[in-house]
Amino acid sequence: MRNRILRFGTYAAVGVVTGLIVAGIVVLAEKVLLEAVLHRSLLQQACAPALGLWIAVLVLRRADSGNPLSPSTSEEYIRGYHDKSYLLKVLHLPFRLIAGIATVGLGGAAGLEGPAIYAGATTGSAIQRRLSWLFRDKDGQALLVAGAAAGVSAIFQAPATGVLFALESPYKGDLGRRALLPALLSSASSYVTFVLVTGLDDDLPFEVRTDLVRVGFGQRELVGAAIVGALCGAAAMAFSRAIKGAKHLQQTQPWWMVAAAGSVIAAGLVVLSDVLFNAPLSMGPTAEGQVLSWVLNPNETLPMLGMLLAIRIVATSTLIASGGVGGVFIPLAVLGLIIGRIVGGWIDVGVESMAFFPFIGVAAFLAAGYRTPLAAVMFVAESTGAPAFVVPGLIAVAVSQVVVGRSSVSDYQRDTRVGHLERRFQMPITSAMRREFKTVSPTDSLSEFVWGFAFPRKQLEAVVADEDGQFRGIVRVSDAGVVDQDQWVATPCSDIMIGDLTPARLSWTVREASEFMENAGVDIYPVVDTAGRVVGVVTDQSIVNVVELLEETQGG
Repeated sequence: MRNRILRFGTYAAVGVVTGLIVAGIVVLAEKVLLEAVLHRSLLQQACAPALGLWIAVLVLRRADSGNPLSPSTSEEYIRGYHDKSYLLKVLHLPFRLIAGIATVGLGGAAGLEGPAIYAGATTGSAIQRRLSWLFRDKDGQALLVAGAAAGVSAIFQAPATGVLFALESPYKGDLGRRALLPALLSSASSYVTFVLVTGLDDDLPFEVRTDLVRVGFGQRELVGAAIVGALCGAAAMAFSRAIKGAKHLQQTQPWWMVAAAGSVIAAGLVVLSDVLFNAPLSMGPTAEGQVLSWVLNPNETLPMLGMLLAIRIVATSTLIASGGVGGVFIPLAVLGLIIGRIVGGWIDVGVESMAFFPFIGVAAFLAAGYRTPLAAVMFVAESTGAPAFVVPGLIAVAVSQVVVGRSSVSDYQRDTRVGHLERRFQMPITSAMRREFKTVSPTDSLSEFVWGFAFPRKQLEAVVADEDGQFRGIVRVSDAGVVDQDQWVATPCSDIMIGDLTPARLSWTVREASEFMENAGVDIYPVVDTAGRVVGVVTDQSIVNVVELLEETQGG
């Protein structure tokens, strides 16, 4: 009981520390630097993003005894989540925070959520390492999640969004359910700490006045939400490719070359933005709310909105390619805001519903870009205070997920929680191997296989072995279904079996077996001895049982 209380207290402490750090970087970057830059002359505004970029690049190159650090921040959390051997070092934290403050504070088109997530995750990881007597491996991962949740909660003043984002972001299609309670505790404490230190911010990134929000929705709004979702999904796919291309340039080209080119482009975008919009809309996360105000202006035309969309994409991609430090959460939200406004203008919804589709676009683009559907909808609901966005937001998010496919702005996301655990297993294959099994002969007919083997055992696949026990292949009921049932009696299993498979060996690990099963598209796999005789089978269920056992025993 005592240790349990200590662990919960530690989760809350992670939130408090993270809230303090995030409050500090927000004040320095947005309230001091960015606010000052936005009140300078056009020439100074044009030079500011270049200056911030060079500061960030040079700071990261001097970090860790001269060993350059990557500009990634939120990606470090996802990488650390999946790779136990990868440590988030406290030594690196000040360098990345300084680089992030310089990048965003001087007008870089990125958000502070990246440094905030990194700060929280690093804090949680560091505490776990120093209190290893209190936390086991799985608890350590929970502290990492708790820290990331705290970072998002503080930066957006949205505790529920923090929890969901931290749980969803490591995977494209699953949740880390085990970390839910730590994430809740840390997210709530971080939010309270941030508010106590800075006061409740009246200028949230996407706050909207209630008179702009149409409470309720009809058929037109739901259809429009689906259209927004489809467009955001397609745009997010293109944006993800642009971001990954930018990262590739940053990693493969000389640092000074990409920094110089990025500086010139960033300065040019500031000037272009001033000419087109009479405001520096290419700068900062949202240029202190100027982007939101401009987008929601009912007098702005669709071509101008399209130009702003292109400028923001180029600005963020250039920043990433040049080595700047910042998150893409807010850039994704801004792009969704613009696309939603374009759809709203196209449908001609009127002033009453002017904010409806832009904020639906925020949810759809966030969900598609980061593959975090629940967090995206919750973010819009929390930041606007309008629950009317939830249902149409979920529709838009669902459509965007279908359209975007497997694309993501993250390099380290994995598909599912189970797949992730499988790949990490270094346990011997014997831990998941069933020694009691029955095989099918290559000469058995499909009728014998389906009705005499599969049906009574409720087993859709079987290992095929000859009379000497030698492995020959795998036969599936789904493949038998392709053959006319009238031909089952005359068709041997050898005709439809999958025969070009490498059987597992007793020396293999569970990881190797699961990878071969995934590649072959089967749920059962043979294990053979040195003579090639089948001595056991591994199934998807036996691997899941090992997963559950490890989770219940804290990975021990």
